[in-house]
Amino acid sequence: MRDLLATLTGRPVHESVALFPPFYCEFGKNLTLGRDVFINMGCAFQDTGGTTIGDGSLIGHGTTLTTLNRGVDPARRADMVPAPVVIGRKVWLGANVTVVPGVTIGDGAIVGAGAVVTRDVPANTIVAGVPARVIRETGFEVQAD
Repeated sequence: MRDLLATLTGRPVHESVALFPPFYCEFGKNLTLGRDVFINMGCAFQDTGGTTIGDGSLIGHGTTLTTLNRGVDPARRADMVPAPVVIGRKVWLGANVTVVPGVTIGDGAIVGAGAVVTRDVPANTIVAGVPARVIRETGFEVQAD
């Protein structure tokens, strides 16, 4: 699986990375995976705008990461507007989470199952809902490696 990911991304993938298929990725060359990343089955990453997943992060099954938006002006609606998605270190995304373009999820954050993340998530917080809102702090901080 890691060999296929390395071919998809165009760079080596650390031996600690685990992925359960099926996995869907639009482009691949703009996907960066840290060490000890786990991606559960049925995830879809639209990585044209850039997707980074930090060390030790867990991605629940059915998660969708999107990096392309459409123009707001109806005359420009066909335009594609890229914006990266950045998942910090030791983040846990529950099952069926959707992250929209331009969002950064801070280190140690937890995103509840089914959440739609439309804005940045502070480090060490728990968010849930549609749209995702901060529920509380985790009470833990991610230690520097």
